[in-house]
Amino acid sequence: MKLSVIIPVYNEESTIRDVLTKVRAVTLDKEIIIVDDGSTDRTAEILKDEQQKDDITIVYNSLINIGKGAAVRIGIEQITGELAIIQDADLELDPNEYVKLIQPILAGEADVVYGSRFKEHWQGAFKQIVANTVLTWLTNLLYRTRLTDMETAYKVFRTEVLKSVKLRCIGFEFEPEITAKISRLGYHIVEIPIAYHPRTTEQGKKIRWWDGVLAIYYLVKYRCQPIDALTRKATSHAWRPGASESRGDSDCKK
Repeated sequence: MKLSVIIPVYNEESTIRDVLTKVRAVTLDKEIIIVDDGSTDRTAEILKDEQQKDDITIVYNSLINIGKGAAVRIGIEQITGELAIIQDADLELDPNEYVKLIQPILAGEADVVYGSRFKEHWQGAFKQIVANTVLTWLTNLLYRTRLTDMETAYKVFRTEVLKSVKLRCIGFEFEPEITAKISRLGYHIVEIPIAYHPRTTEQGKKIRWWDGVLAIYYLVKYRCQPIDALTRKATSHAWRPGASESRGDSDCKK
């Protein structure tokens, strides 16, 4: 099976070459789909150079910074592999984990695999651990899941599962939205422990405290929506930035 690696990038000139080197070194049939989300540093220049090195790297450039969720959605529309994974460009997570992450799907044991940073032991700054624990606990409460790391960036999907979900995310709400929707739709998630090398804000980490507040909002919101609002119709068109779309927000039935 071919693995589609989606890499959303924003101002990662110091790490993007190393990330691509590590991804290319993984001995799997794969394609690399890079979405540059309006970088203002040398990222676009570096990607232009990297694209000349092989024929498995596709680069899409946004003229403005839209958000990680939007970049991921653009990448999803380009997938041609049977499996897909999201790879952040910050070197917090190691592409060498790909081989073990895809195994539960290949074995027919899962539709989706989450790489958990906390399944075996706690990793990261204290406030990050607390925030993730709260969000994961809320996810398990609302969706009857048994996760240890809802916010992990390493999520592997059968492509048909990923493309069946109607995504609305623009920013960092991709993680709670995709988790909420695949859980509501009955897809089976398996967690695999992974290593984690956290960055600080000073080193370029972009997620902020208000993203945690938004995550709570979206977890509650998607618990309330009807099932048919969570899936894409077969006749739906590929999403693109700026396209009009009905938000389809609905309250829980009273």
